[in-house]
Amino acid sequence: MTDGVTISQAAAFASVTVKTIRHYHQNGLIDEPRRDSSGYRRYGTAELLRLVQVRTLAGAGVPLAEIGTILDADPDQFAAALLDVEESLTSRIDELIARRETLRQLTHGDRVLLPDRALALLDRMPGLGFTADDVTTAQQGLILVRTLIPEGFDDYLSQIEHGLDDSRHVAMIKLTWSAGNWDPDDPRIEELAEEVAAHFLADLSLLPTLTGLENRDDGKSRYELLTHHAEDERPGWTRLTALIEEKMRSASIDSP
Repeated sequence: MTDGVTISQAAAFASVTVKTIRHYHQNGLIDEPRRDSSGYRRYGTAELLRLVQVRTLAGAGVPLAEIGTILDADPDQFAAALLDVEESLTSRIDELIARRETLRQLTHGDRVLLPDRALALLDRMPGLGFTADDVTTAQQGLILVRTLIPEGFDDYLSQIEHGLDDSRHVAMIKLTWSAGNWDPDDPRIEELAEEVAAHFLADLSLLPTLTGLENRDDGKSRYELLTHHAEDERPGWTRLTALIEEKMRSASIDSP
């Protein structure tokens, strides 16, 4: 299966033009992704997330020359840089007032890309024992789900809310996330996949599903982007996810 999507698909997913993406490449805001065996560049979740971040800042009126520095800054520098941009905008004409408000929201980073309901879920996670890295990964994942499957996003949030109310499910998810740091050949991954599949088969209401994919011609590409998100940082996930899907399919459950 081809990994990643073409520049045209990436542009459609992020609601920009191909020309805009190439302009971002030329300005060094997004690294040009690798080429596949046919010579086409393929955009993965990292490039798509960066594209959404750049598009949001550019839409808020941040000059392209400043976006790269802002995105690569630490949280304090990020907030300070945005404050400088805000002060510049307030000296301009009234039509920039709406953009200035967006910049104020952007001092909270990518949180501006999510609705309050999703932010409430992220805020619950530390109290349930999830790490800061877990929360960051979840936040990025929610941004991608909202971008790739907007029509199913509210249903997806409902499923997560339901799962977080189940203490046994929360414990299972935390174990699954920690397994992402295991070596892909770790024998525990096979055992965990069996346990996770049994957990979901015992209560399918806890299985988050991505509604809306089945109605899209490019549903498989969107699903692959979501499935492979953060695998570079959590190498154990690739094998674990494949084993879980295999065991669910063997039980006649084939819903993403």
